[in-house]
Amino acid sequence: MSADLTGRTAVVTGGARGLGLSMARALARHGASVALLDVLDLVTGSAADLGRDLGVATTGLVVDITSEQSVADAFGQVGERLGTPDLLVNSAGITIWSDSLDTDLATWQRVLDVNLTGTFLTCRQFGRGCRAAGQPGAIVNVSSMSAQVVNVPQHQASYHASKAGVDMLTKALAVEWSGLGIRVNAIAPGYVLSDMTRQFIEAEPEIAERWRSMIPLGRMAEPADLDDLVVFLCSPGSSYLTGQSIVIDGGYTAI
Repeated sequence: MSADLTGRTAVVTGGARGLGLSMARALARHGASVALLDVLDLVTGSAADLGRDLGVATTGLVVDITSEQSVADAFGQVGERLGTPDLLVNSAGITIWSDSLDTDLATWQRVLDVNLTGTFLTCRQFGRGCRAAGQPGAIVNVSSMSAQVVNVPQHQASYHASKAGVDMLTKALAVEWSGLGIRVNAIAPGYVLSDMTRQFIEAEPEIAERWRSMIPLGRMAEPADLDDLVVFLCSPGSSYLTGQSIVIDGGYTAI
């Protein structure tokens, strides 16, 4: 990937660790200044390490993306420290396995609040900033192959519904904000060996083997497998690409 993101300012939610941090590092390697937002306190240390390792300006902020005020305050601080963001990667998300007949409303609502409402709130704040600054921008929402297929053997209706919502939100905002010069796309990963996934498959090797057996490429993705796609969607090379959710799943949804 030869993209040059020098002079760009990116916000990455869920950036304290895992997929979000991997994507943030990819953007930084191509020259972008990066703000990491996360509910975890370790986000400040992650940002400091990122800036030291790659020589770019960074900041890390503890943020609740389900809160309008928290999101607005965070973007205000990013603007003061790094300048108005023109790149946004929405990587924050949760999943809760639960049989639908037994799921309580609070559990359902929590997944929708983080995955869908949180994505909307950060997109909206980003879009407002671009409009006020009169500048274009690019958004990459992290959806999931679970927006398109039902994963087994786990039961996670709330996750499926939230990620399907992210896909349609991506399309809707891409059309609505096209006149502002804001492109909105999504990536839809399959099973990825994040830190949390690695912990799970060590505890449940039989389920992990069932997942692998359904992936034509025969392996789960490493976080780095997503990096170049995210960089491309943030770069001028994808200037005619908007409103799309690009599946990157090793062929899982092809069968």
